[in-house]
Amino acid sequence: MKFKCLALINLLVLQYLAILGISKGFDFFYFVQQWPGSYCDSDKFSCCYPPTGKPAADFSIHGLWPNYINGSYPQNCDPNNPFNESEISDLISSMRTNWPSLACPSSSGESFWSHEWEKHGTCSESVLDQHSYFETALSLRQQTKILQSLTSAGINPDGGSYSMGNIKDAIKEGTGYTPWIECNEDSSGNSQLYQVYLCLDSSGSNLIECPVFPQGECGSEIEFPTF
Repeated sequence: MKFKCLALINLLVLQYLAILGISKGFDFFYFVQQWPGSYCDSDKFSCCYPPTGKPAADFSIHGLWPNYINGSYPQNCDPNNPFNESEISDLISSMRTNWPSLACPSSSGESFWSHEWEKHGTCSESVLDQHSYFETALSLRQQTKILQSLTSAGINPDGGSYSMGNIKDAIKEGTGYTPWIECNEDSSGNSQLYQVYLCLDSSGSNLIECPVFPQGECGSEIEFPTF
């Protein structure tokens, strides 16, 4: 009983620290990629293309998020280490291609990247400095090739409906790891493929099987919209 009480106290302390934005380390990363067609075909978001025009019809990076195994996560861990574009100047071209912002008003991505670094990236600065954080995410984007895995299995962004099981199997076949799929709803209320979560170890070096998945479920059949 004593050990159960201590474990519960430890869990509550970690959750409290996470809410306060105080990092006590973390257990793993979620690497999250989003399908732009689902972002733009939803009443939940306003969709604006970057000044350079419509992004490629491919999965793009949403973020690289430190998490705890208990399901909580640290955030906003170091206000003294704000986003500094000059530290990633050699990555900017690749980021505009692979990590574009679709939020309104239209932007080149700097505010999006700043949000991701300051909310999530600062909580991993013990293992990834600012340049390494963004470089790691870009490398993972090239390594995982989500769209290629899906199209190789005959799952295409054509507005059709596909089995959730087949989608997960195709991504696992391509990446070697089990994904978690997040759905949103299109303007007609249909469930659609929105984001794909994979996991990375706490060193930021290797993909791993996710120790825990976020909450939420999709239907057994979901749409894969065009973009």
